[in-house]
Amino acid sequence: MLIILLSASLLVWIAVLIDSLLGLKSLDRLEDTDTMTEGPLLSVITAARNEEAKLAESLETQLRQSYKRIEWILVNDRSADSTGSIMDHIQKNDSRVKCIHIDSLPSGWLGKNHALYKGYRESSGELILFTDADVLFKKDAFSKAVHYFSKNELDHLTAAPSLTGRSFWLNTFIAFFLFGFSYYKRPWLANNPRSKSGVGIGAFNMVSRHSYEAIGTHKAIKMRPDDDLMLGMKIKQNGLRQKFATAMDLIEVEWYESLIEAFKGLEKNTFAGLHYRISMVLFAIAGTFLSQVLPFFSVFSTDKMIFSLSLANILFLAAVYTIITKRMSKFSPLLFTVFPITALLFIYSIIRASILTLVRGGIVWRGTLYKLSELRNKR
Repeated sequence: MLIILLSASLLVWIAVLIDSLLGLKSLDRLEDTDTMTEGPLLSVITAARNEEAKLAESLETQLRQSYKRIEWILVNDRSADSTGSIMDHIQKNDSRVKCIHIDSLPSGWLGKNHALYKGYRESSGELILFTDADVLFKKDAFSKAVHYFSKNELDHLTAAPSLTGRSFWLNTFIAFFLFGFSYYKRPWLANNPRSKSGVGIGAFNMVSRHSYEAIGTHKAIKMRPDDDLMLGMKIKQNGLRQKFATAMDLIEVEWYESLIEAFKGLEKNTFAGLHYRISMVLFAIAGTFLSQVLPFFSVFSTDKMIFSLSLANILFLAAVYTIITKRMSKFSPLLFTVFPITALLFIYSIIRASILTLVRGGIVWRGTLYKLSELRNKR
């Protein structure tokens, strides 16, 4: 049985390596495109709840952009800290900025999705950029993105930022997350016009106003905790033109401050990503363990066939991990040296998020409980 499992796993990693090599070649770097300082009006919509620690720095990098035609819609979503005051201060000193303060959440909406939708309602731009309140931008990020968007006649552009962490183990977890996201979601398929598989990243989702309205706006995904991903999915499902690019030198996000915070952050979308099904949770746990942990134990077997298959699995895993890490992050591929430990941490995060969701009867996001029954009915 072990030989069969290792053989099947090896075939999977061979296929993943080939797919990744071909797919990653299709990704453009926004850094390599030209800048455009004049063009269509861009509405930047940033929703924030209790983001006083990072909001000011993020907005400062946005307001220094070289692209000229921008308006900002800042949405304070029921914050209990100084988030609203920071937004009001910036609005007072910059005529391009408009603030919205939300005091209550309507039934049937997740907070962030509702806030972004309210921001859209107050915007005027032909292009809309949805971004988070903790994202840092280099000054040409918007001008390069708009140029790339216009040149390729896109309906939607999403860009992968450089994710950073403060500790070794957090960085290994981020690298593993990017590895898993890449081979599972295959984001490069967004660049294939024939594919219906789409992708969206919360740090940078640029969409044309017409296309955003054509897919039903955030109303169509109002109960999705993975709203950024689902926005991209809706774009592709409607046959619109999408591109996924990397922007490691233009956009930066501190993913979480600690590994514990990462576990907490994944509570909101882990179960959603597995379609709120226990069977999918069990499949994800078993699949991760058998394909990404087991070979590191079975490689010590005295059976030559088991040893050879285990070693082959590890080598192909290392190859996939290396090419994805080098293309999708600024981390060193040497983090692979603790790969099985990180895989076990990832399994723990799946188990933790799923159990907490079931025990609570829903997900807790930014202090609000969203019932599992509503999330399942409106996915």
